[in-house]
Amino acid sequence: MKRLLWDSIKVFVIFTACTLLFYFGLRVMHAEYEYYHRYDPPEGPAVKVFNPDENVIDRLHLFFRLGE
Repeated sequence: MKRLLWDSIKVFVIFTACTLLFYFGLRVMHAEYEYYHRYDPPEGPAVKVFNPDENVIDRLHLFFRLGE
């Protein structure tokens, strides 16, 4: 009985430590990427991949032909 109680306490302590480590790890990652600007304009030789002037029928034809 004493052995079972001791093992249960060890599992609880290890579980709590791992949970706290995971929680604070996520907080550190959040603080690191909180002000990361994902939507800045691209730098260098960027190419625009969408042409809004293109005809919808041509776009659908390309979609069905290539399976985009």
